[in-house]
Amino acid sequence: ERGMPAPSPAVLDWLTRLVALDTTSRDSNLPLVELVAEHARSLGLEPRLFPTEDGTKANLVVTVPAADGSTDGGIMLSGHSDVVPVDGQAWSSDPFTLVERDGKVFGRGTADMKGFDAVVVAALGTLAATPLREPVHLALSHDEEVGCLGAQPLVDALGSVGLAPRVCFVGEPTSMRMIRGHKSINLVTVTVKGVAAHSSLTADGVNAIEHAASIVRYWRGRSDAWCTEGPFDEAYPLAYSTGSVNLISGGNGVNIIPAECSVTLEFRSIGTPEEDRAEMDALVAFCREVEAAMQAEDPAASVEVGTPTMTAGLDTPADDPAVLLGQELGLAVQHDKVTYGTEAGIYANAGISTVVCGPGDIAQAHKPDEFIDLAQLAECEAFIGRLVDHLRA
Repeated sequence: ERGMPAPSPAVLDWLTRLVALDTTSRDSNLPLVELVAEHARSLGLEPRLFPTEDGTKANLVVTVPAADGSTDGGIMLSGHSDVVPVDGQAWSSDPFTLVERDGKVFGRGTADMKGFDAVVVAALGTLAATPLREPVHLALSHDEEVGCLGAQPLVDALGSVGLAPRVCFVGEPTSMRMIRGHKSINLVTVTVKGVAAHSSLTADGVNAIEHAASIVRYWRGRSDAWCTEGPFDEAYPLAYSTGSVNLISGGNGVNIIPAECSVTLEFRSIGTPEEDRAEMDALVAFCREVEAAMQAEDPAASVEVGTPTMTAGLDTPADDPAVLLGQELGLAVQHDKVTYGTEAGIYANAGISTVVCGPGDIAQAHKPDEFIDLAQLAECEAFIGRLVDHLRA
């Protein structure tokens, strides 16, 4: 359509290349980060790759130094490299081929969040050619979609090489409005191990399902208490911390006292990390009581608690440096807080002033026929252009 803002060919070229690389979280992200690193090297920049212990994935940081060569402070533009699976989804076109129709481009990760990644990678050339007052750091993480697993190692890696960005924009899809707050996400696995016996001889066994049920009831009680007693924050669609039991499996047969039952529960909290930790400690204490009751029946019984994910929430003050810089560069603040989680809380906890702001609509994320509006890509590209002008020495 005439008059609609459009992204540059460079952005679409990069988006085409990034979407073509299947970086579903279960697979390696190395092809993507190595492609971007190679581009950075071609511009005379020194990319830093921080591999995982098994070497199958890596975080990438590309720093464009200030005009005086310094890398102190600066602005971090943060994206993740992984996408969610397309398994079982009905797509109208190949998910890993960028397709344009009706002012939109379709493909896995276009909105979440290779659109933002493409914009910032395409801007590296301009950044490298511009004398900057302070450095710009492009950061691409691994494993965001499976619990923000790469963000803390990324923060640790920044510290290990002496980088401490002052401000961070996390480019998750927000329709280019700054988001200052989201809940924490905490996943907990509880494995209850009882003792099997024939169901006619209940006294010989320890029933794992029945004891797990008391933990389920406890957790429902905690969830109900948050709903009725708070604390409350009306900026959220649900103004309180939420809890739920989302997976349960157990049992060995209709006539066997079950020897095992596993439960996965979660809570999404408006509290501080310390309050989240206290909630976990209380849950673990309750599980220890259940374990003691089971061991009174048979010492072989046990209850194990694991926390595969504890992703920090975000609550950035309205007068924080990231918010003020974004406003100076023409970004609006969304006053509502959001229900989804991002890596932003992890960066904020590391002392970096952080907001979430990127092109596209979160409603498209994870769905078949995921897309991003070309106008959103153009808006993000214009924002990065204003950032470059603002930083020009």
